[in-house]
Formats: sequence, structure tokens, C-alpha cells
Amino acid sequence: MSDRWATFDCYGTLIDWMSGIEATMARLWPDADLTSLLRRYHELEPGIQAGRGIPYRQVMAETLTGVARAEGLVIPEGEGDALGASLPGWPVFPEVPDALRELRVRGWRIAILSNTDPDLLDTSIGAIGVPVDLRVVASEVGSYKPAPGHWETFFRLTGADRRHHIHVAASLFHDVEPCSRLGFPCVWINRMHETSELPRAAELADLASLPETLDGLIAG
Repeated sequence: MSDRWATFDCYGTLIDWMSGIEATMARLWPDADLTSLLRRYHELEPGIQAGRGIPYRQVMAETLTGVARAEGLVIPEGEGDALGASLPGWPVFPEVPDALRELRVRGWRIAILSNTDPDLLDTSIGAIGVPVDLRVVASEVGSYKPAPGHWETFFRLTGADRRHHIHVAASLFHDVEPCSRLGFPCVWINRMHETSELPRAAELADLASLPETLDGLIAG
């Protein structure tokens, strides 16, 4: 039987992206409205990523500059790379290590398809503490999700049977929508209690029950 592959987004799905960015912005601008800053970051980052293969550190730095400009703030001297510098310390969601370990016990192979750089992702994988079989990152692919390059590269490198593959992610924009468009089953990790009409193979609040869910979708 073909290997069963679970591909994952990392930031927002396995690593607490929101808390990481929020903590950095709170440190830079303690008197600013964090809700407004985060909303602005979400608005700006996709446009900075679109059609470009620049390192994710540069994306974060340019987005931070855009947030500051839009909100009438000043980035403190020497803090232009504040988000990139903080990323290795962003927290792992608590249920993630056990869920990934259980998937490996059940015979699943694991790949991470991430809009980031190799060195940054490697630090996050180290923090999770569970080995993965493959990682595909934006700076190597030359594009950012929701562009299809990550999935195309994954299938090219692994030769995985598409009937035995499921993607797992939290972002509607970066992952769930392109999976729907490309015809890949996706388990939506809806940590933010959002609503969406996009099709998905399953919807979970976190990864705690993911091993049972994936086994139910593709039997071993």
C-alpha cells in the first residue's frame, strides 16, 4: 500500500503565529492598539508575498514597515528584523507534539509546507520535537501559498499517491482555499472559531483528535 502522507502548514497550525507576532508588536509599541496592528499585518502581508520569492525574513520586515507607516508609528532603531529575530521563540501549540508523535506511530509520513525560510522552520521543528520526513519552504520554491508551488514541489519530490494524502492547516486564505481549488482534501484547524463555506475534509478546533480523524479519512 502507498505511504499515507499528512502535509501541514506550520505557523498558525503547529506554532502560535498570532501570539508570536502580537508579543513582538506589544514590545515595539506598548501603547498601540494590538488588535488594529494585527489586522493591518494580515491585510498587508499577502500583497508583499504575492508573486515574489523573497526570504520570509524580508517579508516580515517589509510588512512591519508597512504596519508602522499605516498606523503612524516608528520602528525603533535596530528593530527592523524584530519579527524574524523573535520567530525561533514563538510557542508550540500544546497538543501538537503528542498529535504528531501519534501520527508517526500510526504510520503516517509528515511533511511541512511553510511560507518561511529553512533556518526559521528548522528552529520551529526543533521546538516541536518530532521529526518530519520533508519540509518545503517558500524561499526554496520561489513562491508563497496560496500559489500552488508548495504542493507541486511536495508531489514532485515524494511521488506521493494523491489518494493517500491530506493537508492540515489553519489558514483559509493560504491553505484551505487553494486546497479546494486544486482538489486536495484539507482538514481545517479552526483555532480562531471562524466560519467559512469552503469545502474541507474535516474541521477541528485543534490537533488533539487529528490522528483518529486522519485514520478515518484514509485507512491504513
